[in-house]
Amino acid sequence: MSKGTQGKRFNNDWTAEQIHDIEQRIHTAVTIPVKVEIKGDHRVLNLEEARRYLNNAQLIVLMDCICRVQKQNCDSPINNCIRLDDRGEQALKSEELSTLNPREATIEEALNVLDQSHKAGLVHMALAVDREEINEICSCCPCCCLVLSAVLRFGSARFTLKSTAIAVTDESKCVGCAICTERCQFGAREMVNNTVVFDPELCSGCGLCVSACPAQAIMLSFK
Repeated sequence: MSKGTQGKRFNNDWTAEQIHDIEQRIHTAVTIPVKVEIKGDHRVLNLEEARRYLNNAQLIVLMDCICRVQKQNCDSPINNCIRLDDRGEQALKSEELSTLNPREATIEEALNVLDQSHKAGLVHMALAVDREEINEICSCCPCCCLVLSAVLRFGSARFTLKSTAIAVTDESKCVGCAICTERCQFGAREMVNNTVVFDPELCSGCGLCVSACPAQAIMLSFK
């Protein structure tokens, strides 16, 4: 899921009408880098910041990802949609969402879900639905997720997804294994003549490449 996902269409894509409908209810979509310190005003979250959202929540609800359940374009983990407070209460009470198996979860369970989703190569995105504060954290794939697939299809990730960090490579340590190019969902890295070529304009700062690099040659750098 690297360079090829930019602009790619899938057999079971979201329609333009569906994308327009959901974007009216989402105020902000932001990527979550993992295990890094973020400073600044942009709402890009690492695990510690995600922990603070969870710690401040009165209710944490885990449920199946509605996007992957509906689209079924991949075999990524499904039970990793996190809803907080009023959004979580809505999920528990909703007869329509009962098929997505919503259940109250502990902070530890939710953080473990984030970690496992990250290992699976999913992009953590925080959403503010029907209000200004974050009340949903998703783990998104480029083939099923409405928001992520839309911004990749139309090349608008750099304008839609807020980030204060980009992944940079110490070329002296890079062994050319190409694992980072496969992990990058935004097409920021590709192999050219056995060398990793990086486009910082496409980097979301999600940290998927950082944690997977066997040579520890990549780190997140603040803009």
